[in-house]
Amino acid sequence: MPGPQLNRLALQVADRMAADAERLRISVTEDDGARLIDCGAAVPGGVEAGRLLAEASMAGLGAVTVAATAVTGEEGPAAVVRTDHPIAACMAAQYAGWEVKGDGYFAMGSGPMRAAAGREDLFADIGFTEQAEACLGVLETNTAPPAEVCADIARKCGVATDNLTLLYAPTNSLAGNLQVVARSVETALHKLHELGFDLNRIQSAWGTAPLPPVAGDALTGIGRTNDAILYGGQVVLYVRGDDDSLAAIAPRLPSGASPDHGRPFGELFAAYDHDFYKIDKLLFSPARATLANLDTGRSHAAGEVLPDVLRQSFGLS
Repeated sequence: MPGPQLNRLALQVADRMAADAERLRISVTEDDGARLIDCGAAVPGGVEAGRLLAEASMAGLGAVTVAATAVTGEEGPAAVVRTDHPIAACMAAQYAGWEVKGDGYFAMGSGPMRAAAGREDLFADIGFTEQAEACLGVLETNTAPPAEVCADIARKCGVATDNLTLLYAPTNSLAGNLQVVARSVETALHKLHELGFDLNRIQSAWGTAPLPPVAGDALTGIGRTNDAILYGGQVVLYVRGDDDSLAAIAPRLPSGASPDHGRPFGELFAAYDHDFYKIDKLLFSPARATLANLDTGRSHAAGEVLPDVLRQSFGLS
């Protein structure tokens, strides 16, 4: 894993975004010292803003592109991600493991600020946190974080508020839509962690998932972006070690291994009273996964994409 530099690398991405704010159709403001970069809440944002937002959430250790796919049965865009530092980029940074709360405020937090705070049990498992002089976080929200929330995040990260940068966008925006769908690899790694697999065996990773039409509301957006990965996401993880363990775990990795698999996430979410914690946590993984063994040259694949569910979720006639 790279040394304690995740926030520094992510801030380099944010600085480039801030310097190019007009072209990216984003806004940069300050609130009691914290730098706030709106990528799609009160501004148009766009696909390029979403691409960079996703790269910032991965601490600059992953590359995100937009390519063509026909996984829904017709040509459309997909978020493609690759990284040679999967644990650092996806687990220590990109995973949305921080529930950011304030008085009447809520957002899902990701990005390398999590590594500075080190508040999740996950960090003990991966053996990595960092002390940072300045921090960056990504918030899934349609509202700018208030000053007291920024101050609380900065305190938990061990930095001054004027050394905190927060990028934010709602799921039902061009940028927010893309940055969530660019989590195909992250969901695979998190699922493997839940299954007890040694993540240190994973050397590099590639993933893709179709970009759904931007939803008209946040709830629909949550459903579509989840479905993009659950029913259209495909990943290749380049690993080392024995083949027997890979053959055993491969069928358990895709979303289809969960009993909650098979219907659009919006329907499932409603059936569970819109409570994420009632949903089988092992559902959240790509539709199809391949474990490619660098030591033996053998590959172990499982799962399948479900175009019909994607078309229903995406509202494609």
